[in-house]
Amino acid sequence: MMNLTRDGAQHIPAALDAIALATLEAAFAALPADRAGQRLTGLATLAPLLAPTGAIGRHAAAHLGDAARPVRALFFDKSAATNWALGWHQDRTIAVTAPVETPGFGPWTVKQGIHHVAPPQSLLDDMLTLRVHLDDVDAGNAPLLIAPGSHRHGRVAEADVPALVLRCGVHACIAQRGDIWLYATPILHASEAAANPRHRRVLQLDYSADALPGGLEWLGV
Repeated sequence: MMNLTRDGAQHIPAALDAIALATLEAAFAALPADRAGQRLTGLATLAPLLAPTGAIGRHAAAHLGDAARPVRALFFDKSAATNWALGWHQDRTIAVTAPVETPGFGPWTVKQGIHHVAPPQSLLDDMLTLRVHLDDVDAGNAPLLIAPGSHRHGRVAEADVPALVLRCGVHACIAQRGDIWLYATPILHASEAAANPRHRRVLQLDYSADALPGGLEWLGV
């Protein structure tokens, strides 16, 4: 059993019921089907699910407190048409409404028209990432791979990543439709191409309970 504090990841089986899953699917029905990953904003219809008392948000609030709020959303649909692989890495940027030069924040990038910036590591260490599964994910359908405990090593230089993965080991995050996986945002993770590709729809949400300094504002969801 993975433990969030010790391992940086935790599995919550059957977190969502049929009504919640149908609400998610309706929200994503119009998204293009030929993109590997899409950054999402304006998900007002999902606000009740994502709130600290909602079926999804309550799992973030349980660890971050009632101030937890979703600050970034991505939708992944790995299938036979979009069957990609991603090497070992850490998530190191946050999405904001507009660039404001602030000490400790940088460099800046624009991804799918959204401003992103690398914040101080301490902010990332206090964040939580949730992956909400709309499809079953078995060993042949490219489950997310994590290096348990790697979240406790701060910002890991790219040259040091292979050795740390070897030291921490690898865990495949198998899931069923309606499951949620919680992750410490800085955890080292990767994804292989699916050996038996079929739809693997995942809503990935970053949560934070912190305000940003210097006039920066979270983009939000």
